[in-house]
Formats: sequence, structure tokens, C-alpha cells
Amino acid sequence: MNPIKIAIIGYGKIAEDQHLPSIKANPRFELVATSSRSSQGVERKFTDWRELIRSVEGLQAVAITTPPGPRYTIARECIQAGLHCLLEKPPTVGLAEIADLDCLAQAKGVTLFTTWHAQHHSTVQQAAKALAGKRIRSMQIHWHEDVNKWHPGQQWIWQAGGFGVFDPGINAFSIALKIFPGGLFVQSAELSVPENAQTPIAADIIFYSPEADGPLSASLDWRQTEGEEWTVTVETADGTSVRLEDGGARLILNGKASADSGAGEYPDIYRTFVDLIDERRSLVDVAPLRLVADCLLVGGRSVVPAVHG
Repeated sequence: MNPIKIAIIGYGKIAEDQHLPSIKANPRFELVATSSRSSQGVERKFTDWRELIRSVEGLQAVAITTPPGPRYTIARECIQAGLHCLLEKPPTVGLAEIADLDCLAQAKGVTLFTTWHAQHHSTVQQAAKALAGKRIRSMQIHWHEDVNKWHPGQQWIWQAGGFGVFDPGINAFSIALKIFPGGLFVQSAELSVPENAQTPIAADIIFYSPEADGPLSASLDWRQTEGEEWTVTVETADGTSVRLEDGGARLILNGKASADSGAGEYPDIYRTFVDLIDERRSLVDVAPLRLVADCLLVGGRSVVPAVHG
């Protein structure tokens, strides 16, 4: 079986650190080109992604790892060209955009895959099994990190459509939705927006669920310069205790710790992508994006000092 010829559109840090090695390690893929505005990349390098999809003979699939703003336009043209599309998270800026892409991919008979990398830890799957069918007594999410460490000098995150602290926070939402035994909804949100930005640097969210009898909350903060934390802690009515740490990579279940024993987030993403292409089907999950949209719809806003960097 010939390998699937794939290109990376939007070759930046996440592509270099995660997508590139995962593609190279999967024998079902052959990386044939990359594109970025700065001409960085590997294989055949393009600065114009349209030129890439027009010029690379035999191209079958693309991984779109740009910031979320241009993804809809890029993905739409790739789908129209008959290419299977993998989208980094969040898949698009808006819900209507991803719904349109889903319909188009079905019409064209190509695969569309919205990836939520934090869900691909084996420990997240274990946590979901432990909580299945249970009543929830409480859930606390703490997603605290340093924006200048993870997004140095990047201004798109502060512009409208840039998601702000929800760019990492959506990973927490994706984990919570994967492990929570039922519907999870936004009751209220308090958004802290820097005076020189359009998107929040911190958010405090209260959720509710028909499957819960106690408090469900999330604290997202991009101002944590020391002691960064990425945890989801859930207690059930029957005394089961689940705590996911390190962004989902470490599970403490009823006091017993275990680490992710799977292939890893991005290798598992590309394993899934192969299966979807082989089966000629899509996997489009918008639930984490919908939670973010609801936070922005119902959230109150307060102005905080300007952000620099």
C-alpha cells in the first residue's frame, strides 16, 4: 500500500514539535511539502499555500496548523480540491464555519478531522471509563500558565477571534467533555480582558449538568509565571476520585497514580487520521468550541491592566 502524501499548511512551532515527528514516524504517511509565510519548513517549502495545493503532484491530505483565523478559507479550498483535512484545535473561529466544512467534506467524499490533542492521552480514556454512569459531586478545572512562555510575541491571540486564554483553556474543556458522564453546560462566566486586548487573559466559569449534584467550575489564567497547573479534578457521589494532571498525561484514580501509556497525543491523532481516511469518513467534534462560544455569549467582562510581550 502506497503511503498517503500529506503536506503541512502553517509550519510553525506546533507543526515542528508535534506534527512533523508524528508524520515522519507513521509509515502510512509521506510528508511531501510544507507552507509558511516565512518560508520555514521541510521538504518542498512554499510561502503560498494555494501554490502548494496546486503544485504538489499526487497530494492527498493536509494538516492545517495555522492560527484559527484563516483555517476556514484554507480548509474549504483544500476540500474542494479533494484533499483529506486534519485541523489543529480550535478547528475554526466560529461554529457556522466548521458546520459548513463538515457538509462540504461529506459532499466531496473526503475526510475532515477536528483534532483535540488532549483527548488522545490513554489516561483520559481511563478517566472516562472510571466516571461512566456515575453522579458527579464536584468538578474543578485549573488551567494556569504563562502566556509569554507559550505565545511569546504573538499578537493574534489578543485580537478578535484569537481566543485569548481559551486557546489553552479549550484543551481543558475537551478533556472535561470526554470524561464527564453527561451534558455539560455554561451557567456563568467572568472574563478578564486586558485594556489593550479584545480577548480575555483569564476566565472563571461555572457549569451545570443534569448528572451533577454539586459545584462544577473552571479557572483559566494566562498570568501564572510560576507553578503552572493543568488539572481536572472530579469527585463522584459514590466516592470515586479522578484527577488528571499535566494536561491529562497523568491520572490519579482513587489515590493511585498512572502515566499515559499510549502512543502519545499526536502519534495517536495521526493513527486515527489514517483510519478515517481508509474508512472514508469524517470525525467532526465541535463540543469544546461550543463551550467556548457559550462562555463568550454569557460572560461578564471586566477590564484588567494591559498585556505586554
